[in-house]
Amino acid sequence: MVESEDITIEELSTENTREDVKGMVRKLSENEWEIPVEHIPNMRVPGRLFVSESLLEGIEPGTIDQIANVSTLPGIQKYSMAMPDAHLGYGFAIGGVAAFDVEEGIISPGGVGFDINCGVRLIRTNLQKEEVVPNIKRLTDELFSNVPAGVGSKSRLRASDKELDSAFLEGARWAVEAGYGVEADFEHCEANGYMEGADPSQVSTKARNRGKPQLGTLGSGNHFLEVQYVDKIYDQEIASTFGLQEGQVTVMVHCGSRGAGHQICTDHLKELSQAVKNYKIEIPDKQLACAPAQSKEAQNYFKAMLCAANYAWANRQIITHWTRESFEKVFGRDADDLGMDLLYDVAHNVAKLEKHIVDGRKKEVYVHRKGATRAFPSGHPEVPAVYRDVGQPVLIPGSMGTPSFILCGSEESMNISFGSACHGAGRVMSRAHAKKEFRGQSIKENLEARGITVRATHPSVIAEEAPDVYKSSSKVVNVVHELGIARKVAKVLPLGVTKG
Repeated sequence: MVESEDITIEELSTENTREDVKGMVRKLSENEWEIPVEHIPNMRVPGRLFVSESLLEGIEPGTIDQIANVSTLPGIQKYSMAMPDAHLGYGFAIGGVAAFDVEEGIISPGGVGFDINCGVRLIRTNLQKEEVVPNIKRLTDELFSNVPAGVGSKSRLRASDKELDSAFLEGARWAVEAGYGVEADFEHCEANGYMEGADPSQVSTKARNRGKPQLGTLGSGNHFLEVQYVDKIYDQEIASTFGLQEGQVTVMVHCGSRGAGHQICTDHLKELSQAVKNYKIEIPDKQLACAPAQSKEAQNYFKAMLCAANYAWANRQIITHWTRESFEKVFGRDADDLGMDLLYDVAHNVAKLEKHIVDGRKKEVYVHRKGATRAFPSGHPEVPAVYRDVGQPVLIPGSMGTPSFILCGSEESMNISFGSACHGAGRVMSRAHAKKEFRGQSIKENLEARGITVRATHPSVIAEEAPDVYKSSSKVVNVVHELGIARKVAKVLPLGVTKG
């Protein structure tokens, strides 16, 4: 099983067809659609779908149903939302966002996903495109060799039980203190690279055994390590604050909590599937298993989820260290001289306790972001000081061979989406279908003809992640930009990609 969640219309049946979608929603504005409370029984709030009309045509009816299902859960605030990259997922739609009252609400693993804190980080360099292109094949080979990738891949690091506990508790901070980076790295991560409250005693032996050998590995599915260059700047002032300029080479890392996170989700789903019955919570889909937010069952899951989230930050930090070593070897200069600073690291697939304005007053809520990115505005205390005057960097990876984007969180995100934006392009074709439709070798040759070097563990991995199996990342990003959730700052294009 791949660690990236891939539920599509081919795996989840629905009585409706894509043609029915427009009849299921009501247009509120150019990029905002409402799912009325009459859509299914027991909806407590409406659904909100943030998509353009052209992207709406690609939304599965089952995705609309999943957004509506979430709106039936106790304590939900304002509405159940989905971002423009939305598609079918487990429980929540991927791209789903919902906030629940800290006392009267619930916590649900279906609102987080199996790959807990599958996230993205961007590393700057002071190299220019023309300096890297002649070395891109060697550099991609070096990265592929140094950073283990693929299903079940094992790390170069042989973590002890004590080190695993430290990763669960302290995330990127532990990795830096263990020699895998510098202090500025965790200062430029969401939540400073770890969240307090994690409890390793809530992590099963099986989850520990899966996670222990995988700390410092890329994984499979849509995870990647990509050398890129800045193709276009949209906002010069913010780009300057982020340290970006046209032609500059960057590195994007996209991965999560590997087998540890998947097993933690699996283990606690069993407990919460029983808890939902014990607490007599009516749910329209068993994949929305949950428990009252302050219950023992919900808090046990939350503490274990924090372990997985912190593990993911440690994982990306170790990969960052080995990425720097790869650049040092190829270019014969140390990472400081190459300007390899971490711009930012964002989490997808987490539930977080945050303060938001609801009905005119500030309150604590558990925000579930399932395939969505936090997008806090300027002035927010959780934005690193160096970016606080402009807002939080929001990193949106494209699909293999397509643009990725750097955006900046804005105040409107706090008004309409609990400080959340999209997280990527969003699949339109399952991996099984993609492998029937595309040949990995042909995709690789086409990409290399465009100047993009690709290394993967098997050609089938390339076929599964072919650019055509995703929505247009440009169209997805334009929606959140036009809504004012996050502003476009820069577009980056790939030069070399390694995949599992």
